[in-house]
Amino acid sequence: MAEVKEMNRLMAAYKNSVVPALKEHFKYENINQVPRLEKIVINAGLGDVKDNAKSFQLAVDEIKLISGQKPMVTKAKKSVANFKVREGMPIGAKVTLRNQRMYEFMDKLVSVALPRVRDFHGVNPNAFDGRGNYTLGIKEQLIFPEISYDQVEKTRGFDVTFVTTAKSDEEARELLRLLGMPFSK
Repeated sequence: MAEVKEMNRLMAAYKNSVVPALKEHFKYENINQVPRLEKIVINAGLGDVKDNAKSFQLAVDEIKLISGQKPMVTKAKKSVANFKVREGMPIGAKVTLRNQRMYEFMDKLVSVALPRVRDFHGVNPNAFDGRGNYTLGIKEQLIFPEISYDQVEKTRGFDVTFVTTAKSDEEARELLRLLGMPFSK
């Protein structure tokens, strides 16, 4: 028997208000043409702690706390002597969020975490890649309520990429704006 989960606040807002608004704004004839959020990828390069396994594990655990999902450890594809990196060494961690967890993370990011950024005036509206995807750089993990300041060994940043089904940056920008992304003017 399949478990029926209740829709979270942002998912309900997408279905009830964002879809009709986008359909009217871009004059879509079919509901399947309306862009949607496909996945959110959280990626952290942890090359600075490659020699210290304990610090690396702490950083991976912080990403797990933030995302609510176990991160995949990324390994070096090539050896680079200047950076003291050998092929196969763990150098980062990434998480791909979809469906319920994706909407929960986005809701937490725009309503709790981003307002906690010091001197926050909105996110860069020009960080789109030309294909309707948006990448946001987070400078420190402390803006998330799950991270306790006392347990943080070092402030670390990571990238959050919003992958959409939008065909253009304009469509993706409007989708994210309607979902609550605080773009600067």
